[in-house]
Amino acid sequence: MKILVKDDRWEVALRKFKKKIMESDKMQEVRDKEFYEKPTTRKKKKSAAAKQRWRKHINSQTLPKKMF
Repeated sequence: MKILVKDDRWEVALRKFKKKIMESDKMQEVRDKEFYEKPTTRKKKKSAAAKQRWRKHINSQTLPKKMF
C-alpha cells in the first residue's frame, strides 16, 4: 500500500493512510490476532451471535400484543 506525500503534507498523507487501512479491514484483523482466542471460545461467541440474530429476526416477525 502506497501513499504519496506531496509538499511535505504529512497530516494529509496520514489521514489518507488511515482511511485506506480502515477500508481494507486490516485493523480489524490486527485486533482479532492481538490476543489468542481458544477455538472453543470462538465457537461459543459465534453461536451466541447467531442465536441473538435469530431472536431478533423472530421478534421482528411477531405481531404486537393486543392492547385492550
